[in-house]
Amino acid sequence: MALNATTDLTHAPDAIIATLADRDFAEHLTGLVGGSLKSFDISGDTAAAFTLTTVRTLPTDRAPEMARKFVGQTVEVTQVESWSAPAADGSREATLKLTVGSLPVSVAGTESLRATESGSALGVEATVSSSIPFVGGKIASAAEPFISKALSLQGAKVSAWIERG
Repeated sequence: MALNATTDLTHAPDAIIATLADRDFAEHLTGLVGGSLKSFDISGDTAAAFTLTTVRTLPTDRAPEMARKFVGQTVEVTQVESWSAPAADGSREATLKLTVGSLPVSVAGTESLRATESGSALGVEATVSSSIPFVGGKIASAAEPFISKALSLQGAKVSAWIERG
């Protein structure tokens, strides 16, 4: 299943990267959905190419019933973003990999952070897939809106975090 989302932000790319690489922001974002941050690791200098690995335990109460049958009341989600060094205008690209605990659902794709006249555009293009024979497509279809909302929430909350000072 295709997953595409873009959020326009009024802040420069470097401020957005600083927010995405802020452990306090990750904890705040995770708390908004009732989860807990298990680990947050940055490999490399955020002024250059770096990798951000975030592991969260999230409640499944908003997930489709089909998915809850496989994982129970919570699920561990690992998100790995490998960001490129910034271009002259601050724009960046990242590869995105997201795995959902013991559930055979994964997300793979790219993120983009583009400088615009009014700030930045943070986007994701990815594919949600499942390796379960026969029902994998149904599980991926059921998981896609849940994952899409989570990634969109991240983009939407970045500006609020920056503006709070």
